[in-house]
Amino acid sequence: MVESVGEVLERLGGTATRRELVAATSRSAVDRATTSGDLLRLARGRWALPAVDDALKAAHALSGTVSHSSAALLHGWAVKAVPTKPHVTVPRNRKLVDPATDLSIHRADLLPADREGLLTSPARTLLDCLRTLPFDEALAVADSALRDGFGSANLTSVTDGARGPGSARARRVAGFADARAANPFESVLRAIALDVPGLDVEAQVEIWEPEFLGRVDLADRRLRIGLEADSFEWHGGRDQLASDCRRYNGLVVHGWLVLRFSWEDVMFHPGEVRRTLDAAVAERAQRTCRRCSAA
Repeated sequence: MVESVGEVLERLGGTATRRELVAATSRSAVDRATTSGDLLRLARGRWALPAVDDALKAAHALSGTVSHSSAALLHGWAVKAVPTKPHVTVPRNRKLVDPATDLSIHRADLLPADREGLLTSPARTLLDCLRTLPFDEALAVADSALRDGFGSANLTSVTDGARGPGSARARRVAGFADARAANPFESVLRAIALDVPGLDVEAQVEIWEPEFLGRVDLADRRLRIGLEADSFEWHGGRDQLASDCRRYNGLVVHGWLVLRFSWEDVMFHPGEVRRTLDAAVAERAQRTCRRCSAA
């Protein structure tokens, strides 16, 4: 079944360039979505779902500031999941006569440097997300910010200076953030892998044995385990599928264990992904022991 532009945009983390959307669907499909208002153009030359604009309207109505993952989207950063309720921050002493149940209200006394118009600044947005979101969601935002040019040194500076609840969590996310992750799908898969004892993965690894065999989304070089965030739409036709088959076969022939994970399993069934990774690490450990015994 062919996915709509909106569905593809959700998979890409709620924001994407026109080129990314055309590659995953078609030029005509993107044109139709743009004309019909199914896409919202961001100032940063990216596209988002129209619901992202609801956060701006809510912030204006409350004299508040769009924050957290809603602000991340408006900064052009991808997220694991588009928030169902817009995030808006209001001053701590602000009395809301009729608190909206369709909003996620946060209370904080923001400094002028913490705001950019109706949004929290990039630095404040990152800190809010890294403090409060689950690790996998926070990592997806941090990876995207780095891809967008925020800078790893800036990220470290922001989190090193943080104090209070969630500061240690923010520093942990910053320590693992990596601009090489292509999208939230890969970021969330890496977040699961980082929690597996004995597995040490890095993003976008080129494999040479000694000739170039290909690049894998995540790899543990010591255990020779490769992980692929496998989206059907990215095969790009028969030629790309044939190239992928040759790459996978070459890796396996040279002793690599290549594991392929669907978007649905990574996003909605992380426990199953974790069990598979645990089993893979155990299998590699047993293989190493057998080799040691034979020697």
